[in-house]
Amino acid sequence: MKPIQFKIFTGGPLATNAYFLETPSGNILFDAPQGSDAHFACQKIDWLVLTHGHFDHVMDAGKIQARHGCKVVCHPDTLPMITDGSFFQRHGFDIQYDPVTPDILLEEGETTVIADQRIIALHVPGHCPGSLCFYFSDSGDLIGGDVLFCEGVGRWDLPGGDGPLLFDGIRKKIFTLDPCTVVYPGHGPTTTVGHELANNPYVKG
Repeated sequence: MKPIQFKIFTGGPLATNAYFLETPSGNILFDAPQGSDAHFACQKIDWLVLTHGHFDHVMDAGKIQARHGCKVVCHPDTLPMITDGSFFQRHGFDIQYDPVTPDILLEEGETTVIADQRIIALHVPGHCPGSLCFYFSDSGDLIGGDVLFCEGVGRWDLPGGDGPLLFDGIRKKIFTLDPCTVVYPGHGPTTTVGHELANNPYVKG
């Protein structure tokens, strides 16, 4: 299988990764950290796919939807965080952003075709309610959001977090993929399922 060639943008105060994929059938952006709207202003975005609703991943989502008229995809549990731009202010954060209206809601295990890409949604909560990973079954690539990092995992001490639930989801839904699967995380460098199986101190083995 040939890995997908994503263009990577890292933005915002938490150095959040966004992944841009150009295809003949349309362009896809995964997540929308602060600065991504300006960075991709000269690119056409047809689809904006959100791994979860934490503010560092959706700060520019509303701006991108307004600029490009793109379709937005997320999990139903992400809705409260993206449809209300003041959601995180009620949780003690001085953060405001443009709200987003999603077009497609994906549940666990649902397969969708976006820009001719066959993508399987894997629901792995624990870091955040509604947290999705997106598996490209034809190429063996995984957009991981804040579920699994290179030798790390997403934090679970925020509202809605649950460490054991996160670890169980990684073991059952991520570590069962081919070890050669390339993982594109929400923060930090890419890794592989095989590397994390052998080296991740949180969910090793």
